[in-house]
Amino acid sequence: MEMETDALPNGNSQASAGSAASTGTNEGALAIVAVGAVSAAPPSSQMNKLAESLKLEHQFLRVPFEHYKKTIRSNHRIVEKEVSAVISGVGEAADSTDLSHDDAVQHLSSLVSRLQGLKRKLEDGSKTEHLQAQRCKARLDHLESADSENISEWNSTRLKRILVDYMLRMSFYDTASKLAQDSNIQDLVDIEVFSEAKKVIDALQNKEVTPALAWCADNKSRLKKSKSKFEFQLRLQEFIELVRSENNVRAIAYARKYLAPWGATHMKELQRVMATLAFKSNTECPTYKVLFESKQWEYLAEQFKQEFCRLYGMTLEPLLNIYLQAGLSALKTPFCYEDDCTKEDPLSQESFRKLASPLPFSKQHHSKLVCYITKELMDTENPPLVLPNGYVYSTKAIEEMAKKNNGKITCPRTGLVCNYTDLVKAYIS
Repeated sequence: MEMETDALPNGNSQASAGSAASTGTNEGALAIVAVGAVSAAPPSSQMNKLAESLKLEHQFLRVPFEHYKKTIRSNHRIVEKEVSAVISGVGEAADSTDLSHDDAVQHLSSLVSRLQGLKRKLEDGSKTEHLQAQRCKARLDHLESADSENISEWNSTRLKRILVDYMLRMSFYDTASKLAQDSNIQDLVDIEVFSEAKKVIDALQNKEVTPALAWCADNKSRLKKSKSKFEFQLRLQEFIELVRSENNVRAIAYARKYLAPWGATHMKELQRVMATLAFKSNTECPTYKVLFESKQWEYLAEQFKQEFCRLYGMTLEPLLNIYLQAGLSALKTPFCYEDDCTKEDPLSQESFRKLASPLPFSKQHHSKLVCYITKELMDTENPPLVLPNGYVYSTKAIEEMAKKNNGKITCPRTGLVCNYTDLVKAYIS
């Protein structure tokens, strides 16, 4: 079957070019998958693509805003706790009939000291809130600054943000901080937020649940709304560790205090864990042996990462993976996994194949691309070239046109005039 193509193989020309523009630059792994460039596109075309691209920036704005709200809630709880304690102390002093003058002065002085301590905490909290509000504003300003004149620089910054996000999720914190500092994008990345997560992850990897439980307490209401089981899983693991140390009396007391409240909703899991009191840590029974394996801690660390991302409105997958998979989904065909797959195809590399493994095959592998100008087949010998407006023509047709017009190319469909150097090669898979 022959098919004449006016635009990129996977559909609408504007949408396809927009996908390439959203990945952004000629740097790093993203450039391998990107098909098209925006530097030579007309301003109106660039702005349309940019508008579509900005729809993907939900996480970019939500994460600092959620962090800001969390800080406000934390400061509010501190105020409520301290003021309530001071009011209670004043009430006790007023109701006391046998309080001497010196004792009353001492009591009131302690309350004044407590209020002064609260003032210092509020000053520190106010500074933190101000910095986080400035970070939210910086991100809004960054999105508003994007226009057709600085699109290349803006996309370059975006790629660096995506790389920093990937490094933070992969626990390369020092490298991420260095890249953010060298690129001067500290306010545009979430290093502070991920540093908070790092403390909990490190503790879980060291088989400690205290920081994770503290995190659950700080976010109790929101975790309850999302019906999270993370705190319950932490409590189960702490119970298992008590059984492992053969401290059954403490384990039973712990279960009564911390596990019993979960019985109404998680009875089966609770019964299974309680049975470990009889089977012990050296059991060979598969059902209970798995509960004592060290991979349970790895599972908890992974579960925390997912809960953390949900809480801040982040994608569960790194942004880099999402953008790469978006491009790979258009390239993946059975031919990519054959021995004679061209090396120019990203899916000839094992790392990209692994990333594309959960993706469905593209529906293009039975199509033939025919040049609109020459009516000749476009293949590896006569590859397609993409104009800035997204339309595709064969290399042969474009080169002939460039020779006749001193390197200038005119799109026969739209009339767009551009230089031969503005064209981008498209890969056929």
